[in-house]
Amino acid sequence: MIAMNPLRKWSFSFLATAHCIFWQAAVIAALTTSISYAQKSDSGPPAAGAPPGKPPSDVELVERLMAARHDYQLALEHLRKHYLVVGDVERARWAEEELIQFHRVGKQAFRLELDVPPPTLQAAYNIPEANDLYKRAMTYKGKGWGNDYIDNERRAEILFQQLLTNYPQSDKIDDAAYQLGDIYESKSYKQYRRAAVYYERCFQWNPNTQFDARLRAARLYDKLLNERGHAVELYRDVVTHETDQKRIQEAQKRLVELSGTK
Repeated sequence: MIAMNPLRKWSFSFLATAHCIFWQAAVIAALTTSISYAQKSDSGPPAAGAPPGKPPSDVELVERLMAARHDYQLALEHLRKHYLVVGDVERARWAEEELIQFHRVGKQAFRLELDVPPPTLQAAYNIPEANDLYKRAMTYKGKGWGNDYIDNERRAEILFQQLLTNYPQSDKIDDAAYQLGDIYESKSYKQYRRAAVYYERCFQWNPNTQFDARLRAARLYDKLLNERGHAVELYRDVVTHETDQKRIQEAQKRLVELSGTK
């Protein structure tokens, strides 16, 4: 079982009330409204100027889902804190157990532009608070077995995401992006497109990164996402920008192989 204190580090900077039943109802209501919205959009006439037959965008639905996730998590965190303050250990444990299960559920990004920061950020400044977040995340990443491993990956993911959100000018954002790519590529996630984009952000935010982000992004686009054209571009970038001979040789070899693919 996860210790109670580390779970408190799984918070986001959003406001929420402290009653679980209320927020569960709010989540259900939000999702129901989203479904109703989608049904109405499907059945109603197209918006003015929209091409005939073009499906409605899912952006609003995804935004509502993300907000519902945040609110539900924070409701559990506030409820757990309330019970700890009043000394109700049993109900605090209930809230903690539900919070653990919430974090163990895999969550897709659905719209990467709502999840991944833009490529224009720059890893520019040494910010101690960001450094501490990175160190804390690395104490969890890849540690443990079974459920403990999954729990630690979730902890690391949340801390890396917190770093990107709170300190977008930190010189650790490229490192955090690489670690997130590694997490999303792992067996416990298998979110390969999300991983590839985070790898790309790593070298976009810091072209001189020490990590093999270009090569790992290229492999994903090549082998798992079936986007060979983009993979070729990235393999060429490896040859152009990298200094590690093993990476360069792998990229050159694959470029030759792909040039002969019909």
